[in-house]
Amino acid sequence: MNFTSLLQEKRLTILLSGEIDHHAAKEIMEAVSAKINVYLPQYCELDFGGVSFMDSSGIALVIHTLRAMNQLGGKLRLTNVPPQPRKVLLASGIQKLVAMSQERSPA
Repeated sequence: MNFTSLLQEKRLTILLSGEIDHHAAKEIMEAVSAKINVYLPQYCELDFGGVSFMDSSGIALVIHTLRAMNQLGGKLRLTNVPPQPRKVLLASGIQKLVAMSQERSPA
């Protein structure tokens, strides 16, 4: 699992790629938390466009990021979610808590 982060006008975009499983999720959560704590964004976007596989650990990643953004009074959005991770997320009901879209948000 790799990721890249971009910050533009209080919007933190995290581009995820590879597999999100129990081996990778903890490391990603720690790195995402560090980015949020440093940049204090108003908006955070988790871009799943490069994710090839995700298990329930991906749900934990989303909830962890949502909690961090809620503490800042910010918003979280999930974008570019491929079919397999989308099934996992929808089965969890996460769309009731976090906005999901097929496309990346405009900068």
